[in-house]
Amino acid sequence: MIRTTCVCAVFVAASAFAGETVKELTLRYAADVGALERKYSVDCDPQRAARIRAVNLEYQSRIGALEWNGLSVSDAVDAVLLRHSIERRDARLARAIDRHATYSARLPFEDAALKLISARREGLRSDAQTDAASLHAMKKMVEDSRRSFEHDLGDEALKATLTPTACRELMKAIEELRWHLGDWFRFSDGYDPQFSWWCREPFEAMNRELESYIRLVKERGVGITADTPDVIVGTPIGRDALVEELKFEMIPYSPEELIAIGEREHQWCLTELRKAAAEMGFGDDWRGAMERVKGLYVPPGEQPTLIRELERESVAFLKARDLLTIPPLAEETWRLEMMSAQAQKVNPFFLGGESIIIAYPTDGMAHDLKMMSLRGNNRHFARATVHHEAIPGHHLQQFMRARHNQHRDLFETPFWTEGWALYWETRMWDLGFARGPEDRIGMLFWRNHRCARIVFSLKYHMGEMTPQECIEFLVSQVGHERANAEGEIRRSVAGGYGPLYQVAYMMGGIQLRALHRELVQSGAMTEKQFHDRILCEGNVPIEMVRALLVNEKPAQDHRASWKFDAR
Repeated sequence: MIRTTCVCAVFVAASAFAGETVKELTLRYAADVGALERKYSVDCDPQRAARIRAVNLEYQSRIGALEWNGLSVSDAVDAVLLRHSIERRDARLARAIDRHATYSARLPFEDAALKLISARREGLRSDAQTDAASLHAMKKMVEDSRRSFEHDLGDEALKATLTPTACRELMKAIEELRWHLGDWFRFSDGYDPQFSWWCREPFEAMNRELESYIRLVKERGVGITADTPDVIVGTPIGRDALVEELKFEMIPYSPEELIAIGEREHQWCLTELRKAAAEMGFGDDWRGAMERVKGLYVPPGEQPTLIRELERESVAFLKARDLLTIPPLAEETWRLEMMSAQAQKVNPFFLGGESIIIAYPTDGMAHDLKMMSLRGNNRHFARATVHHEAIPGHHLQQFMRARHNQHRDLFETPFWTEGWALYWETRMWDLGFARGPEDRIGMLFWRNHRCARIVFSLKYHMGEMTPQECIEFLVSQVGHERANAEGEIRRSVAGGYGPLYQVAYMMGGIQLRALHRELVQSGAMTEKQFHDRILCEGNVPIEMVRALLVNEKPAQDHRASWKFDAR
């Protein structure tokens, strides 16, 4: 057995990369880095960063050794994207380390915790008496940290550094350590009598101190209490980090240029809203017309039937114009689910994919929240986005991703995911999907919403707008119900989405519209060829979609240069 292991190790070292294609290299990297991230699962663990960086360096070397002239366009695209993916992972690791440094002094027990967690990870048997002493010492360090934090809250000079954002990051770090320490304890408790005898009491005492510390930071630092459970606190990343993220998304524009595009598109939406309002007899009062449309909701219990009817209507519209291939199995396998009231605090509108998750009032909601949910999910707003979530949007995307170029899932970008779905909202507008001004207002509400996302999310991350200002912006400039605007901002700044996710809807759609002009309107491709190719090539930055469709091989040191905004 030992001999076989040694032979295998030598064989792998000698031949693992021999004759490997770029696709195989990509799959191997995804598997290797994924294995490391699962093994070293504590974000603040220095060993995690060190191991991932070592693997990244190895694969950068592999990419650099490729014979570029011999690569196909598809392989060259994959190689560029793999390099970008590695560079982005390194950059995010560096940012995480910098953030951690800002609050690590408030975690003096971290090293001791990581030592225990590492032993659990490696399957080393505990020296129960030693671990009990370590837990007892950690309890004292946690207690001291909590008291120090409480003292600093009362010091005006120090309190200024304890912003809700900084406290949220600290809280998340303590929660993560507490979870992993619990995992460490559960691994041996009840299985090793010596461990339970020595460690149970000091662990529980230490864990209570961690809970107390978390509660203090959450309530007095972040501001989340029983009276204020819905406080919105996120982590703005700053302009420099935004510029870095745009580079990795292959968007050759500054944040300020993107904001200007969002504001221009917003003005276009307002012009069209006034036209629709005039047709409805409201003059140029688009807000009044929107209020009328919001009242056109179906009674409780009927929303699933409406969504199903709207999905069939949009699919029939696509088929009648032969706009893209819709596999029968894709059409068959989408389904419906209902969203909980709690989930609607973060996602006030329905979500999609293989399942459309319907946001609609539950009987336990307060009356005003019921009405805002009804109004925000009216039949015309829903008609504008069922195709965004199902077919040709997210459900069809996911269906095709599972069957074509799966290795490119490593390069996943919201500019392709959300950009494609938003593109179809605008394409359906162009093709006359709206049946009247009410439908147009429904479509424009969402289009305007995506313009607003560019503006508020970039300004938030650059420190130019607070969450509350973002909410007011959505209410006044888009026409959101207030509770729905709060849910949208909570999702955007504190829901775990990347800093460019909200930008990606409209900007990805603009990219695909530019590509449509270049390839379809010029006659180089049919609508169906164009749309099918995008779905089959996989989830990659749109600049690389363009390279694949026009058969243009990127340079080995490729950096984004495609200026797609022609307006």
